[in-house]
Amino acid sequence: MNLSPLPPGATIGILGGGQLGRMLSVAAARLGYRTHIYEPGTNPPAADVAHRVTTAGYDDAAALAAFALSVDVITYEFENIPTSALDVLEALRPIYPDRRALGISQDRIAEKDFLTGLGLITAPYARVNSKASLDAALAAIGTPAILKTTRLGYDGKGQARIMVPEDAPAALAAMNGAEAVLEGFIDFSLEVSVIAARGQDGSVSAYDPGENVHRSGILHSTTIPAKLTPSQRTDAVLLAARILNTLEYVGVIGVELFVTAKGLIVNEVAPRVHNSGHWTQNGCAVDQFEQHIRAVAGQPLGDGSRHADVVMENLIGDDITRIPALMREKACALHLYGKPDARPGRKMGHVNRITRGIG
Repeated sequence: MNLSPLPPGATIGILGGGQLGRMLSVAAARLGYRTHIYEPGTNPPAADVAHRVTTAGYDDAAALAAFALSVDVITYEFENIPTSALDVLEALRPIYPDRRALGISQDRIAEKDFLTGLGLITAPYARVNSKASLDAALAAIGTPAILKTTRLGYDGKGQARIMVPEDAPAALAAMNGAEAVLEGFIDFSLEVSVIAARGQDGSVSAYDPGENVHRSGILHSTTIPAKLTPSQRTDAVLLAARILNTLEYVGVIGVELFVTAKGLIVNEVAPRVHNSGHWTQNGCAVDQFEQHIRAVAGQPLGDGSRHADVVMENLIGDDITRIPALMREKACALHLYGKPDARPGRKMGHVNRITRGIG
């Protein structure tokens, strides 16, 4: 692990050119760094603000090697990076967060095994790769339950609900032969997330937990502060810190939790900046994107305390028709991603509403 901070003018490579890569690039520029985006798709949102963009696939070993040699350190904005690509990159430059954290997050079974191995609580789960294994899982877990692909699922994709046993055949068919995990439903009062970071020196900084509302499997809003007791808030932050330290993690992590009568249950872990952390852009002196750049660059972490209460709302699909009204709204910060086509379910931007200043 390199503990020497990257000097201003160094280049940070980012795998993925979506809105997270865009906002990471803006944060890097504020700190005097350049960013180089690696993205298979043309004209990604991050291209508007990055110093350089490589347009190539993750199966292009020559392009990956050239990309790695052009940067000083590599990070990423999404989890589903092929192992073969990581093999090429890791041989040439450090990658933060590292392969262990990425590998755990890429597979829902591996993630839950890791979390339960730490003594943390998850939903009951079982591996499913056939009708027989699904029948056995349903017998053990019961319904209602949800069947998810172990890999490549996000924003509600790769999932099927099983409300009664008769739903099982259609749910299994929806997996299209991919390995899956059956998860039992959780009776929760709130869904919250903790955004936290760990530096190369082992220091940890966490933001206040946010209260999340999802619609159709996609995050709709995050409210800060969440309706948690002081002890629940402390437990949530300590839980996130435990994950960070066990993994010897470097960078920002998002930990999604269910609040139940029996305590906090871990839903999933994202080894990157997170949609539910966008509120930090207008609620904290150092937002999650700058915090991540600081960590991967070997700089000291910033203060995670907030100076305002915030409600973050995603702008999805034709929500962008509301832009003129949002522009006129007081105490409302608008963040648009530069995407040309407003398709249903597509995240086009977000707004942060300041509901109360602190201090």
